[in-house]
Amino acid sequence: MRKFYTTLMVLLLSSTVLFADELSDAYNKEYTFLKAQKAELQSRLTKEKAQQAADLAKAKAKAKTSQDAYLNLSETLKAKQEQLAKIKEKIDDKKDNAEITGSVVIQAKSTLETYGIAMDESNQTTDIQRMEQAFSDALALYTKLSSIQTKKGKFYLPNGSIAQGDIVKVGNIAAYGIAQEAAGALAPAGNGEYKLWNAVGSADDAKALFAKEMRPDLNIFVYENLDKEVEYQKEKTMDDTLKAGGVIGYVILALGAFGLLLLLVRVFVLLGAGSSVDKITGIVVEKVKNGEGDSALDAIKNFDGSTARVIKATLRNIRRGREHIEDIIMENILNEQSKIDRFGNFVLVIAAVAPLLGLLGTVTGMIATFDVITEYGTGDPKLLSGGISEALVTTEFGLIVAIPLLLIGNMLSGWAQNIKDSMEHSALHIVNIFQKHSTK
Repeated sequence: MRKFYTTLMVLLLSSTVLFADELSDAYNKEYTFLKAQKAELQSRLTKEKAQQAADLAKAKAKAKTSQDAYLNLSETLKAKQEQLAKIKEKIDDKKDNAEITGSVVIQAKSTLETYGIAMDESNQTTDIQRMEQAFSDALALYTKLSSIQTKKGKFYLPNGSIAQGDIVKVGNIAAYGIAQEAAGALAPAGNGEYKLWNAVGSADDAKALFAKEMRPDLNIFVYENLDKEVEYQKEKTMDDTLKAGGVIGYVILALGAFGLLLLLVRVFVLLGAGSSVDKITGIVVEKVKNGEGDSALDAIKNFDGSTARVIKATLRNIRRGREHIEDIIMENILNEQSKIDRFGNFVLVIAAVAPLLGLLGTVTGMIATFDVITEYGTGDPKLLSGGISEALVTTEFGLIVAIPLLLIGNMLSGWAQNIKDSMEHSALHIVNIFQKHSTK
């Protein structure tokens, strides 16, 4: 049995060795084949890399050539665009210059025509030539207008009559007239005519300029043109100011006069209320100190006024209790207060209303001004002067009325309060002295 297993093991080992040899031969063959394949693949890879490197180099060279060509084209295009922009700018400048030149020519034509200078309108002259002609004519005109010229002419006198004489023009902004009737500075009378300005002191200047003599100072009237008439210079009177204020101005002044009248009446009332305070108090105190309190009332019976009435009421009730007599004193002072404060509050009301009326006049004046502007525009300032005058003058009137009424009214209110304080003080002083002497 042992031999059998031994023989079996020998057979197995023998078969295993034979199989291993076959596997080794097969492996060697496969290895040799794979090695040959690897070598072939490496050779092909090397060739492919070389081919790709060559192709990449050619592509880079071609891309570089294309890029250089693109950059050259871009630079050329940019240069052409700059040239085109400059050409377009020159064309626009020429158009603008042509328009400016044409506009200057039109303006020069309209300006020079007012002085009787005509420009060449033929097709043979260009705008540049017309403009050069306009500048030449304007220079000659400027030289003429900036000089002093003398010519025969007429001008109106302040009374409306016409004076024939010499007109001395100072450039194109001022003129003087010299005639047998009068001489002096001239102002526009409308429609290109002159009138003698009514301001004094220019006759000697007119004669000096006519004689070609230059003076260090001139009384001159400078004007812009002769188309619109200039009003004569005149002093503004109080009547003109009152008229400028309109109806509201008259109302404010009437209230102011009424307020001043009330202040005057109030002064007389306060003078009567506070009259003889010290004298009455001295008489009563002297009588009380001498033990003649019963005769004190007879001693002041001829005195009148608020203070006298309060002290008389005090003496009539002086023997009553302290609280009762103090109530009587306060009651009589309150009774006199309505007389002492008479018209005081009304004056202060007028002082407060006057500026409000002035403001109302300002509003109505501005409304009138805007109505004129809506209808006639702003070409003539004279049309606006009425509304503006009313707007300003009424405010002025309101302040003129309010300030003194407010100031004097408050001063009189303080005076009235002092009178009431003095009445109370005198009455209580008499009561204190009487009670002091009556207890002895």
